[in-house]
Amino acid sequence: MFQLKIEQCSRNEADEISDLLEEMGALSVTLTDLHDSPILEPELGTTPLWDDVVIHALYADTTDGFLMQSRIAMTHPHLGISIESLPDKDWERVSRADFKPQRFGQRLWICPSWLTPPEPNAVNIILDPGLAFGTGTHPTTFLCLTWLEQADLKHKRVIDYGCGSGVLTLAALKLGASHVHAVDIDDQALTATRNNAVVNHFSEMALTISLPDELNEPADLIVANILLLPLLQLKNEFHRLLKRKGLLVVSGILNEQVDQLIKAYQTHFAHQATFEEADWSLVVFSAILK
Repeated sequence: MFQLKIEQCSRNEADEISDLLEEMGALSVTLTDLHDSPILEPELGTTPLWDDVVIHALYADTTDGFLMQSRIAMTHPHLGISIESLPDKDWERVSRADFKPQRFGQRLWICPSWLTPPEPNAVNIILDPGLAFGTGTHPTTFLCLTWLEQADLKHKRVIDYGCGSGVLTLAALKLGASHVHAVDIDDQALTATRNNAVVNHFSEMALTISLPDELNEPADLIVANILLLPLLQLKNEFHRLLKRKGLLVVSGILNEQVDQLIKAYQTHFAHQATFEEADWSLVVFSAILK
């Protein structure tokens, strides 16, 4: 077991980084105060943080920890980040106890391999924690899966941009998509997606897994569950890859960032809808005619 430690983190950064760690496969995330200062009598309905927050994240595999260390170092170079090995413990048993089947919408379930799906005739995805970056527990993944569950995906070509564990790819395929092109910049994510596709019995005919620079064929739907900065940078690329009547579904953004994203996208896309879950949002766009 390995522990990723992030220091010199401001209260404004702590929520976003801790949510990202959970989404990207951390077994647990803990926030503490650098100076051991207590928070006394917080206002009702608030979860206050200290000025200097220390974040600890547990990983079963050192590769996952180093991957997150690299990602956070790129986006937050001012933070102090370190990794250390922890004494042996039955972390797999602890993780299994916390990972239960989850339903999204009316018919989509994510189930761990060691449990029988609660509804065998439903749309079931088998997904275990580990290499999987995203198992449906984070609000952004929940939003994406819930949206996909109600969408008409029959005969649609889909791009899962920033596929992580491949959970959105698997959901799109099981919900009727004819083909999904899953892309990510991390080899670890591509490996996780490939492994999860095998577990769920998908053939290479229905699925392409690659780096983003191999994307060429336009899609009917693009789903991108990533953060605000890369979403802003990818605006032109998304427009290039989306068919004339296609939809773009993006998440990984905080509620207060939605207006900024819509404004940045308005030259290329028309805003269709926004959905919220906790502090996070999912935004649906349609392509403006090219």
